[in-house]
Amino acid sequence: MSGPDISDDVVELRVHGVSGANPEEVLDLRQTAQVAGDRSGGFYRQRPRHPDTTDPPGVTLEAYRWGDLPSGTVTRALGLVFLLPFMLVNVAIWMRPANPGSEALVRSVCRLLALTLTVLYVLAIAGVTLDLVGWKCLNSPQCLAGRSWLSWLSGRPVGLRLGVLALVPAIAISLIWRVSNRPGRTFEAFRAPEQVSGHRLGAVGQWDAEPLVGRLRSIHVAVAFATLDLTLLLARAATGATAATVALTVTTTVVLTACVVCLCTPPLIDRAATDRRLDRITSALRTAAIVLTVGVVAYVLVSPQPWDEQRTLPGYETTLAGLFVAQTTLLVALGAVLLRRRDRRRGATPLFGLGALAIAATGISVAGAYAAELVYRAADFLDRDVPTGAGIATGPPRAYTWVIFGFLRAVLITLIVAGLVVVISRRGRRRAAAAIVAHDYPNRPAEVGSRLRQVRDAIAQARFTEKLVPLAVLYGCLAGLTTATTTAGLLGRFPSDVVERNVGLPADAVTFGIAFGSWLIAAIILGLILGSVFAYRTVPFRRHVGVLWDLGTFWPRAAHPFAPPCYAERAIPELTRRITYLVESGHAVLLTGHSHGSVLLAATVLQLPPEVGSRVALLTHGSPLRRLYARLFPAYIDEAALRDIGRRVGWRWVNLWRDTDPIGGWVFSAHRPPPAATTSDPAFAVDRRQRDPRGVVTPASDSIPPPIRGHWPDESDESFVEAVRELVQRLGGRTDPPVHGRPR
Repeated sequence: MSGPDISDDVVELRVHGVSGANPEEVLDLRQTAQVAGDRSGGFYRQRPRHPDTTDPPGVTLEAYRWGDLPSGTVTRALGLVFLLPFMLVNVAIWMRPANPGSEALVRSVCRLLALTLTVLYVLAIAGVTLDLVGWKCLNSPQCLAGRSWLSWLSGRPVGLRLGVLALVPAIAISLIWRVSNRPGRTFEAFRAPEQVSGHRLGAVGQWDAEPLVGRLRSIHVAVAFATLDLTLLLARAATGATAATVALTVTTTVVLTACVVCLCTPPLIDRAATDRRLDRITSALRTAAIVLTVGVVAYVLVSPQPWDEQRTLPGYETTLAGLFVAQTTLLVALGAVLLRRRDRRRGATPLFGLGALAIAATGISVAGAYAAELVYRAADFLDRDVPTGAGIATGPPRAYTWVIFGFLRAVLITLIVAGLVVVISRRGRRRAAAAIVAHDYPNRPAEVGSRLRQVRDAIAQARFTEKLVPLAVLYGCLAGLTTATTTAGLLGRFPSDVVERNVGLPADAVTFGIAFGSWLIAAIILGLILGSVFAYRTVPFRRHVGVLWDLGTFWPRAAHPFAPPCYAERAIPELTRRITYLVESGHAVLLTGHSHGSVLLAATVLQLPPEVGSRVALLTHGSPLRRLYARLFPAYIDEAALRDIGRRVGWRWVNLWRDTDPIGGWVFSAHRPPPAATTSDPAFAVDRRQRDPRGVVTPASDSIPPPIRGHWPDESDESFVEAVRELVQRLGGRTDPPVHGRPR
């Protein structure tokens, strides 16, 4: 796409954060024109003859808008709600410790945990169709009354009912297989350069993830169909195992074992795209599972043996409990690996680097809540007017009851602890905030006392971010405990009975709590759906809701193939390509990134050729690089990677941060007292603290005092404009293109 001619010496390329801002907001201009890219991700400039900018002369403003890459349509936003557990487990694999000795183990365990989510997905749908509908409802005249869409199966042989209803989970598997088959990259033009950065962050968006995603997809599809097969075969074997049942069960077990072995060999499954041998193996496993499903359904349809008339589908509760036992074992194994391989330097990672465990356990908990709510709502619909207590006792499997009880328990305990942390830490946070306010506004009149308290409270609230990581770990541990307690369902125990016997709380109160927890999960799901819809219709609303999607889909799909596609696979190569083009056209480039945009630019700088990096400067503001990413993703963002970014741009790097910002922060040093002039380390000159707000006294030209900006961008701020002027001056203003092969 063509645009305004390039005639200035320096191009300031701005990259927004997770707010999904439009080009006019990023450029702080009224009229813009797109010069490259498309509607999902594109580059924009000010139209000619509209020079309403405060930047230095000779600087052309350009914006890269990537907000629609992780979001897109409302339909995709709704998909993200239901794919949230897959996304969380996928993020966990990137949160492994920096110790390279833990990489293979963490990858294997996270991929197995991701596989259990696919199994749970199939079992939940099978629980509705095969257990509640095919096994229970079709045998109940009360359930069938007035339901002509079900009564046509009533009175049919059990094998026919199960065989027909097995089509529903098979179709669901095929649907999610089809949805996940969309490639992460859209155009060949966004392929990354050939050279590989020396840091892991520089590989994000550079290596071709499609072969790995294709292998994982084949494995998960194979396991999904094998899970459906095993559910049918266990029900069929309840009255006695025939030779055909044994043969089909053994074959299913072989397919499942082969899939697990493939996931537990990272050097094999992570091989380059040029090695197609594993692709053929995983495709063969997928094909074998599909063919096996056809055989199992046909066998169930024609098998003449009588069926065991139990309360629930034979073998279903045992399979479900076995899955939760496997998840508990894997979570314990992941925690052991993280503790053993943690960075033992003091303060290196929060709470022994258990971030991956917290995120993985949260994903497992959310998936369990989704599955339990699906089965509970279906049971509630089929049970008609059955009282809540009776419905819980006779409806879904007991394991789902324990899941809802555990989810409610984890949420309540975490909220109680969070409230205590807020109260206990408030005095210390306010004391530190008061010292900052006293330093920033030493000569303030007495009438601005209320405004100073507002500033103090804003700083105190921003400092609570560091407390969220321990709370997330606490919730993750409680969520892991939930999967462990679900095995009590095998013993025929209900949470109400256990709690009444051991704690003394009345069983009716616990039953009410479980019913309340079920509706709470439904309310949370509905809230996420509404939030997703409004997030992409209302920009201010998305500044809060869209953060989760934008951060989660930054990382490539390396654990779960059904997770949302990674937008960094397009955004980073596209930025690299555009910056290289501008430099080779004879221009220096000033990169300015706000919030998550600074993370995109950091990964981009690590991919730039040296001759391009010598004509690039970097300005970050509201950056979470050190405060969040270095703590949560220590294997990808560490001190060495951050210093390499500085060296690649010749330390033409300024990072602006505010004490009122709950997300962004300093990168190398807080610099609360000004750094010594004799400091030889260029990293100490990167960070510059912005006083926020600019003042507490209402100016004569306004009726209200300057606003508290917090994490919001403010390109018109004097310190931002001054940093732009400084970096433009340090770029030198040369217009000749670099010579390839050596830095200029």
